[in-house]
Amino acid sequence: MRFTGVWILLWLWALALLPTGTTWISTSWPGWNGALAQRSGGGVGGRGGFSTPRPAPSIPRVNPSPSPSLPLPTPRSYPSYPTYPRDYYPPSYPSYPSTRPPIYINPGTGYGFDLVALLFIGGIILVSFSMIRGLQRAGSGIGAGGEPESTVARLRLATLFTPELQGNLRHMAQAADTESVRGLADLMDNAAVLLLRDQAGWRFGLYEVWTGGLQKAEGQFDTWLTETRSEFLETYRHFEGKEVVQAGYQPKAEPDGRYILVTLLLAVSGSLPPVPTPLRREGARQALMALASSSPTNTLAAYVAWTPEAEGEALTEQDLLLGWPRLELL
Repeated sequence: MRFTGVWILLWLWALALLPTGTTWISTSWPGWNGALAQRSGGGVGGRGGFSTPRPAPSIPRVNPSPSPSLPLPTPRSYPSYPTYPRDYYPPSYPSYPSTRPPIYINPGTGYGFDLVALLFIGGIILVSFSMIRGLQRAGSGIGAGGEPESTVARLRLATLFTPELQGNLRHMAQAADTESVRGLADLMDNAAVLLLRDQAGWRFGLYEVWTGGLQKAEGQFDTWLTETRSEFLETYRHFEGKEVVQAGYQPKAEPDGRYILVTLLLAVSGSLPPVPTPLRREGARQALMALASSSPTNTLAAYVAWTPEAEGEALTEQDLLLGWPRLELL
């Protein structure tokens, strides 16, 4: 007991000598760094395609065939023959007026199936099977042709920083029409063009795809959008027609900063062209072409973000590895 008390006193004495604010455990969350989140960033886009009224899925109609009808005999008139005495035999009988024998139906007998009734039953079975398959596709988010009902894709591309690229991204965001699906499709096209012109500076990238039902696609888009916005301090934002500019921000320049990270987020109805994995440089190019293949008819939402946004700032390679550890070397 005496030795235990001595150890406790020594431990308390050591705690008292520690400087104020000493941290015992440091926690690092993927995609989040306290210092990195204070860097500037910009974003532009909208999700007006989700609010556009779309035709409801058509339910196949069942048109029952008419009930089968059986042929009925047609009444016929037969000639009357003259009466003769019992001992008289006429030389010949008159010929029957028709060579086709009469048809007689005895109801209540026979167990055969009519061809029309058989086809009617088969049609009901086929329609019921197609309705069940349609309900299964609707529950799994798969369209009639085996195509997913909606797709959400996100491309991150870290490229060498240039003031021209940073300025072009800001000008593109200011001129974008973020209140129509045509403007969102054009925004994705313009962002892809800017990055394709800068292929020589690509260094890291990451491409993610989610497929599912249309009702869950907006939630997935919002999840990735919130995660992207939380990675930096928004000094400029143009979202669905509203522009917000943060004034008084002081750029945090670093001598070894030489990267800019651009994130493209897109939601479409249907599917996007496949992209090979691992990403590599050719995969990044195909990912940009896949995002640029969107059109006003299938675009649901689009967002383009970049960091840093303020002039004079650039990311270091350590910033990229700590803030986005899943990035792949291109």
